[in-house]
Amino acid sequence: MSGLYVSNDTGLAGNPARTFFEYWLAVPANRWGSAVKTIQEVITLIVFAGFSVLYLKQPSGWNHAVGFALIAAGAFFIFHE
Repeated sequence: MSGLYVSNDTGLAGNPARTFFEYWLAVPANRWGSAVKTIQEVITLIVFAGFSVLYLKQPSGWNHAVGFALIAAGAFFIFHE
């Protein structure tokens, strides 16, 4: 049986300590992940708005101000304890 491949990987049930360690690391990362994603989105929109106003010479209207106010409110609620 020279062509038979046998995997040594026992999966998640193979090492409960490793499974617990991976879960222990993943739970805080998921909590921080939403905060990091929110910060990323806010920064991206600010940079894009600045680029469109300063470089592309597109006017910024009242609807842009309302949109940014809603984004700021969303960021506030994400980070509010």
